Amino acid sequence: MTDKRTIIFTGAIIGILAAYLIHLGNPGNMGICVACFIRDIAGGMGLHRAEVVQNIRPEIIGFIFGALIISLLNKEFKSRGGSSPFVRFIIGMFVMIGALVFLGCPLRMVLRLSGGDLTAIAGFLGFASGIIIGTQFIKKGFSLGKAHDQNPINGYILPVIAIILLSLRILNPEFIFLSESGPGSAFAPIIIALIAGLIVGVLSQKSRICMVGGIRDIYLIKDPHLFNGFIAIFVFGLIFNFAFGNFNLGFEGQIAAHNDFIWNFLGMLLAGFGSVLLGGCPLRQTILAGEGNTDSAVTFLGLLVGGAISHNFGLAGAPSGVGTNAKVAVIIGIIMVTLIGSLNIYFNSIKYSQKGEISHGA
Repeated sequence: MTDKRTIIFTGAIIGILAAYLIHLGNPGNMGICVACFIRDIAGGMGLHRAEVVQNIRPEIIGFIFGALIISLLNKEFKSRGGSSPFVRFIIGMFVMIGALVFLGCPLRMVLRLSGGDLTAIAGFLGFASGIIIGTQFIKKGFSLGKAHDQNPINGYILPVIAIILLSLRILNPEFIFLSESGPGSAFAPIIIALIAGLIVGVLSQKSRICMVGGIRDIYLIKDPHLFNGFIAIFVFGLIFNFAFGNFNLGFEGQIAAHNDFIWNFLGMLLAGFGSVLLGGCPLRQTILAGEGNTDSAVTFLGLLVGGAISHNFGLAGAPSGVGTNAKVAVIIGIIMVTLIGSLNIYFNSIKYSQKGEISHGA
């Protein structure tokens, strides 16, 4: 397949599988949500105690292993990292907080739209705005630095953790938490969810699909390549949501969504802003972590901790709306990511000017 066909095919399969997973038991309008599922895993591990969102989701494990398997087969697996890991961790936390105020990652945003959820329009506008803001920082010299080759064992740590998590989900020991009601209690059969995750992981690694990259590349270099995947997810999700009876057009009565448009906008602005500085959306970071990128693995851990923090301190949105704690967290997140970006540009400019002086003096 050509690159264009690969990205469209990947988007189509994601849209179809998301609708199918809802049909098999996943939460409505949440066939696949990277942020929600990582948050559920945090709950399943006991990192937060919000009883309605606790589950070790096989889809996420499938993403990691799908990327691992195909990258090994194609000899693209490479353990690399060391590019501002702590900064990535912190930004990852704020990306998760913003996504959970909106109630979904960028991928779920598209899937919500394909299910007729018009409340996601504000999220899309905020997401695009955050990407445009972040792109301005990149234009001005923002960079998290270069990754370096590492001992291969570093790249295998997250997949090993994923194996342990899958084993715990299957064995279901008493110390693992599983929701008895709410979104966490709704799930497709484990084996099908895992296979769906593996398929998405393989195709996403091959196509490099990224919700952030699609909008960023159109804005920055006028290249619609990655956005084709974005469109394919929407179109095929729409078709199959109709086919499975999951389509519900409107602003009211949407599952795991709210009508607080300002905070839908600002939550996804934070998610888009942070993701573009990280170099990819939560799905892309998870896939890169499966390829051995330890910087993305650290970002994944930041997302995990962000999910735990959101529910331990009441920072997530709810169908009833967005609470004060969540609003404050989004504002703090936007300020913090702006400060990180600005200081990064400032110190990078000093570093490069000093190098220029040394080179000139030599």
